[in-house]
Amino acid sequence: MTSVSAHDYAWIRTSPLFRHMTESGYTLTLIRGRTPREVLDAMAAEPCGTGEGTAGLIEANHAHEVDDYWDESYVAGAFGVRGENGDWTLVLGFDSGLGIAEPCAERLSRGGRVVAHSTNGGKPIDLFHWFEDGELRTAFESPQWREGATPDALVPLLRDVGFPLTFEGVHDDGAPDVDRKAGVLALAERLTGVRVTESLLVNASYELGLVPD
Repeated sequence: MTSVSAHDYAWIRTSPLFRHMTESGYTLTLIRGRTPREVLDAMAAEPCGTGEGTAGLIEANHAHEVDDYWDESYVAGAFGVRGENGDWTLVLGFDSGLGIAEPCAERLSRGGRVVAHSTNGGKPIDLFHWFEDGELRTAFESPQWREGATPDALVPLLRDVGFPLTFEGVHDDGAPDVDRKAGVLALAERLTGVRVTESLLVNASYELGLVPD
């Protein structure tokens, strides 16, 4: 397991790509032990070619939005990446922060793990979800209010990456605050071993799929 903390993700605040992600609304999901095609199939996504880098993904999604302005379908991009305990698939979608559907995430996590975080754009709602072996283990918008089958299991990691929580998992008013989104990205890396960088996202070759409304 890496020792990454929120400080390692300070780059998001000067990143044009991450600014676009937060303004548009996005979901970034990491799935262990599944190929990009398997993941897109599980999301009922219609294959629509490939996209080179986030520029290709954004272009494909923008073209779809122009054609189908009123529905909530979107183009997701997936690619393979190495992480803890094997191969993972990273899926990025500019989906207004809808997030991967819980039943789909549960299925994809059977025998493995799914970690997702999202932002809805505008006045942001930032969500985090961790699924393990078919079960939602922990989810939160703000880390002091957690739900799921094991809502307190991540408290040590949350503290480690910089969230001001006590050992009991409540907010520590005396501790310095942390960039919550940077902290969530660090938490996702702790759970997956995948370091998400601007270069990783910008330079990947994405398998594209149109996720239905």
